[in-house]
Amino acid sequence: MKQKRHTVDQIIAKLRRADVLLGKGTRVPVVCKELGITKQTYYRWRQKYGGMQPEMAKELKTLEKENARLKKMVAEQALDMEILREAARGN
Repeated sequence: MKQKRHTVDQIIAKLRRADVLLGKGTRVPVVCKELGITKQTYYRWRQKYGGMQPEMAKELKTLEKENARLKKMVAEQALDMEILREAARGN
């Protein structure tokens, strides 16, 4: 079965719809079935995106990309430093 990816905006919209349904007294399994997701996915989304506005989610995505880029830079710099140490030790 092909997995379907949801955009951040779709996730936030589904979580808002779930909040409305849960406010009306509907149980979580019924809400998940109506949204077409599993309970595990619902709870994972709620943990990550619960209460977020779409703008906040986009900012989170850009911050995650920036963080990954910076981590890569630090790893490369540490590798360069280790190479220089090895070269200096060899002399």
